[in-house]
Parts: sequence; C-alpha cells; structure tokens
Amino acid sequence: MEHRDLWTTLDDEAAILAAGESNASLHPLDPVGAVNVLGGVVSDGFHEVRGVVAPGKGSKVSVETVLVPDPGPGEALVAVQACGVCHTDLHYRDGGINDDFPFLLGHEAAGVVEAVGDGVTDVAAGDYVILNWRAVCGECRACRRGRPWYCFATHNAAQKMTLADGTALSPALGIGAFAEKTLVAAGQCTKVDAAAPPEVAGLLGCGVMAGIGAVINTGAVTRGDSVAVFGCGGVGDAAVAAARMAGAHTIIAVDVDQRKLGWAKDFGATHTVNAKDGDPVAAIKDIAEHGVDVSIEAVGNPAVFQQAYDARDLAGTLVLVGVPTPDMQWTTPLIDIFGRGGAIKSSWYGDCLPSRDFPMLIDLYLQGRLPLDKFVSEKISLDDVEQAFEKMHHGDVLRSVVMFS
Repeated sequence: MEHRDLWTTLDDEAAILAAGESNASLHPLDPVGAVNVLGGVVSDGFHEVRGVVAPGKGSKVSVETVLVPDPGPGEALVAVQACGVCHTDLHYRDGGINDDFPFLLGHEAAGVVEAVGDGVTDVAAGDYVILNWRAVCGECRACRRGRPWYCFATHNAAQKMTLADGTALSPALGIGAFAEKTLVAAGQCTKVDAAAPPEVAGLLGCGVMAGIGAVINTGAVTRGDSVAVFGCGGVGDAAVAAARMAGAHTIIAVDVDQRKLGWAKDFGATHTVNAKDGDPVAAIKDIAEHGVDVSIEAVGNPAVFQQAYDARDLAGTLVLVGVPTPDMQWTTPLIDIFGRGGAIKSSWYGDCLPSRDFPMLIDLYLQGRLPLDKFVSEKISLDDVEQAFEKMHHGDVLRSVVMFS
C-alpha cells in the first residue's frame, strides 16, 4: 500500500466521533417556562430560521426553513453567531454516522443564549456560550467516580426542531448549529469570555478541543517531553499547538502533504517529516534517538497507528484521536506490548470537561498563548456550506466558518 493510501482518512474531525452521541428521547413539543428576552421571529412558540439540511445519504445539502421551538424544561435557545464546517458534518451528510435523515448539520459553534426553560440555572439569556456535545449527567457511573469527562449518559434537548412541513430533524451531535438559532440542552452551553470572537470561540466545540485534549488531558504531555503528531489537519495541528503550550521540547509533525506540514510548523512543530519520503519511524528516531515520549495518531488508520506505536520510546504513551472505520483492525505480538511498556489510549473529545476546559482555553487565547485564529481559513455564509465540504475534502482549508449577522 502506498503512503498516500495510508493517509486517505487524514484530517481532523473524525476524531470526535469516538465518543458517539447521546440519544435524546422524544417528547411532545412543550414550550412551558420559556423566557425570551432578545426577541426574534416567533409564531405559536416556534422560531422560523434558515438552516442547512442534509436530506438523504450522499445528497447535497440545502438551506431550508427550520422551525425551532421555545425551550422547555432544561433547554436553551441559542442565537448562533458562528459555526465551523467540520468533517463530522460531512460524515452525517454521507450517511457515515447513522441513517436518521434529514439532518440539521453544524455543531462547532458559539453564540448567545436567547431564552431558557424551567429549571435552568447555569446559563441565562444574554450569556455568550460555546456549544458542546458533552452535557454531563452527573449521575452515571463515570460521573459518580469523579470522571465526568467520560460521562456515559450525556443528553440533548428533548424537543425536536422541524422543517416547515413538520418533518422532524436530527441535529448533528445533538446541536444542529448551521442555523440562525438552535435548541439544545442547557448543559450543552458553556459560558466563556465574550471578548473572544465567535469564529474563534466556536472551534473549541469540536475538533480543536479534540486535538488539544489528546495532548494535555489524555497524553498528559508536560515540559521537556518529546511528541510526534501523525496527521496535520485541524485536530493534528491543535495537538501540535497544545504540545508547544505544554512545554514539549521536541514536537515532530508527520504528514504526506507538504503544505500541511507547513501549517504544523506555524503551530509550533520543531521538526517535520513527510511520510512519502521514506520510513517516518526511522526519521523520528533520527530526531529523538530512542523515540518520543508521547505519540499522537490523528488519522485513524491501522498502518499509521502502527507507525505511531513504533515511534514511541520505551514506556511511552500512544494516543489514538483519529477514528478508524468499523472494519479496521490492528494486530501486533502481545509480547511486544508487554516488552515496550507504557500506555495505549484512545481520546474521546480530547477527554475534555467543557465547563473546565473551554473557559481556560479561551483565556489562553486572549492572553496570546493559543493561536486559535490561525485555524480559520475563511468565513462563509450558510449558502456556501456545500462548497466548503469540497474544499475540506481536498485539504484546501483548516476551517471554513459560517458567520451569522
């Protein structure tokens, strides 16, 4: 198999799929308790907005009229200000997640809470928030053990957004933010400093958080460590930036696209390796004599995973943040795993806790220590999402971001 074939899944947002998405139960539409203070086009408890809808497997997306109900108990209505175009949305469009069409796409977003339902105390109308798809329950076995970043029972809004004819929409990752307004569980709203522009803040809602968290939370990279990052799309470059921020001494970026290696340099890679030019493991060990302390696989491919595994020093850590397809397998002698020691970990959403990590990372951005703005390749409108998918597929952009006036 040629190096290009090994890297066909290279890029970023498949990384967040490992965590899956929660299944919201369906309830009758019930706007009881909604408090709407910012206004909007409302008719009989619904807000009529424009949104990007994937109608069927492989079909091109279209901009449709979407009806968003007022929030019920535990829910929040959010006026979306910006939403990144993510590989996960493309997977939804192509039927790679499930077949619950039609989908309301978009999930990597920031905006302002417009209204909240009964029982909501953590956010209020007017709050500037990043949307997340890990609304922790506080009650599952992971939460009870003090590990809410692993929450096994995250939840979404109970009510459904619909098309104008009443057809229920499935919001991508329980969010559906390629729309002027969206309805989410209140726990999916994380308050952050409004000084951060929405096109920057929203990136933390998905792929960038996955890459940063893979390094800081899952890989526990610290000062003086050596790190190799395989795959320099959005998640991989976020991992590079996080390694630099954490004080890693040597940061080696590996890819088959020289342009992406240039991007990784901009984010803080001290060395780059083009996997088309030879054995990347040998190249890494020419730089870090015995291998690296932490190896990040941001592709989701067994052959690349093997390279990342082999690139570690003894007792090193391997983090899988790229997501393989269900048919992919990896085999290696068990004695080799025993003899090398260390750890092999997967990283779900960067093992993040939004309430802890989002505000902290926004503060680092505002201090000039985390270059989130470098991820924004272009700002587009709702009508440009299909074209943005094409650019993303060809690797022309790190992030296209839909902006709302």
